[in-house]
Amino acid sequence: MLLSGVAAAVLVLCVQHLHGSALTAVSSYEFTAYRMQQYNLGQQKHGCRGAIVVAEARSADELSLTRRCVVMKVQDFTTEKYLEAQEQNAAAILILLPKNISSIPPDTTQAFMQSESEALQGESLIPVYVTPEDEQLLYMYEEVKQAAATRTSSIFVRVLRSMVTATAFQILVSSNTPIKAVGDNVIVTLEGVLPGGGEDSPTIVITAHYDSYGLAPWLSYGADSNGSGVTILLELARLFQKLYSNSSTRPRYNLMFSLTGGGKYNFLGTKRWIEENLDHAESSLLHDSVAFVLCLDTLAKGDELYAHVSRPPKPDTPVHAFIRQLEEVISSRFSWVKVGVVHKKINLVESTVAWEHERYGLRRLQGFTLSHLEDPKSELRGSVLDTMSQVDFRKLKRNGIIIAETLARYMYNLSDKGSPKDMQIFKGHLDFQDSRMSNLMSFLTSVPRATQLLDKESSQILLVNSLEHEFKRYLQQVHRHTFRQDKRDPDITFFDQMNQPVVMYRVKPAAFDLFLGGCIAAYLGIVYYIIQNFGFLYTKIKAAVKSKQQ
Repeated sequence: MLLSGVAAAVLVLCVQHLHGSALTAVSSYEFTAYRMQQYNLGQQKHGCRGAIVVAEARSADELSLTRRCVVMKVQDFTTEKYLEAQEQNAAAILILLPKNISSIPPDTTQAFMQSESEALQGESLIPVYVTPEDEQLLYMYEEVKQAAATRTSSIFVRVLRSMVTATAFQILVSSNTPIKAVGDNVIVTLEGVLPGGGEDSPTIVITAHYDSYGLAPWLSYGADSNGSGVTILLELARLFQKLYSNSSTRPRYNLMFSLTGGGKYNFLGTKRWIEENLDHAESSLLHDSVAFVLCLDTLAKGDELYAHVSRPPKPDTPVHAFIRQLEEVISSRFSWVKVGVVHKKINLVESTVAWEHERYGLRRLQGFTLSHLEDPKSELRGSVLDTMSQVDFRKLKRNGIIIAETLARYMYNLSDKGSPKDMQIFKGHLDFQDSRMSNLMSFLTSVPRATQLLDKESSQILLVNSLEHEFKRYLQQVHRHTFRQDKRDPDITFFDQMNQPVVMYRVKPAAFDLFLGGCIAAYLGIVYYIIQNFGFLYTKIKAAVKSKQQ
């Protein structure tokens, strides 16, 4: 009977250890994950092609990832591990995104953005999903992480853990329909004007693209790129409207404002808007004398401000004069800000352009882009980590003031009139409003602004309508341009199933069933042996007790 009791105790301990590693709340858990970008830009394919997942969750530290769903946190996602998962034919990749993006260390943020940018350059056959972290997902992550850590233990420990204590998680993403191309997306571009005083006034175009980009469209909020450019443009429209409303302060320049869609996809909204104004419209300010086009892009961080040009501005040209005024404003009032001119020729061989002003340059309209980024290929221009937490509102406001003061000095020709270099025009009732800029940025980042969502989801449609309302509030001759894709030869093709319900099951490895069956068989065998040899065992025990008493 003693051996029977020992066997039973071992079995109970194994079962208790099993329950100790169970999922804290449920044996299955459903959540929503967002699939990596999938689109065709011309003949180039980008993003992941798959959606269905039926695989066991594994840590990125595992040696074998074949037919497994690799679970990563932000700090785990590197180009090396991403490529390794592809080379090993992993079933899928699931990236857990912290709810508090500001908690991620800056070096980790930059490393993730770099890997994110490189992953989006090409296509992937394996599904890649991103989902916000929660308690159940973090528990699953820690479990698979611990399982990977035991690979360094002895063979006996690894087998015992796998058979008795290990908890496996099955990830399931199912779909009854194949992924389909979406060919009916539309791109909306808004324009509005502040007419200058006098006839045949030259025109200054101020523009920014309002869409966002990142690893997953449903998680792309684009705070710095390019919520910052849109915020500053809307503040410029409000402030200059006050100057233009009074005939005594109205400059002899037309100000044309535009918010363009499709900026993250080769600036397609800008391209179509320029074509419509130059090739199809009988009357447009772009037909008249355009002094220059000022493009606003990523202006919410850093102590640098770069003017990106397609060719070095010649002396006595409006672009050269504006940049000279920009340098004067910065040197006199913001001396700690680094200002520079970055020259990059338009490469006609490349199928894409780097900055929005290059679209105007292709039509011989002089323009430049202001940005705190020096490199047009910077990973900061498209990331799911580009949220409100990454915005420095003091620097956003400072850059807005610099641009507004430079514009005013240029249009009113203040330098040639001998006005002080540190003269402050935008103050008092013309000052930039902190609360308005904060509210604008909060509104812009309240929903993802990925191009493929802007004409499909009600909240995104409301956002574009609200931007149009802002234009009508401060500008004249507001027009909404809606551009549809050519179904036979679309510039860009998106695909559906970008957000999916995912089910996570807690399961035990098949080895555990064998182990449990072995324990039960051993227990029954011991009981059977005791019953069959009860007389012999009784005699032995009785003799042992009698000997002890003597």
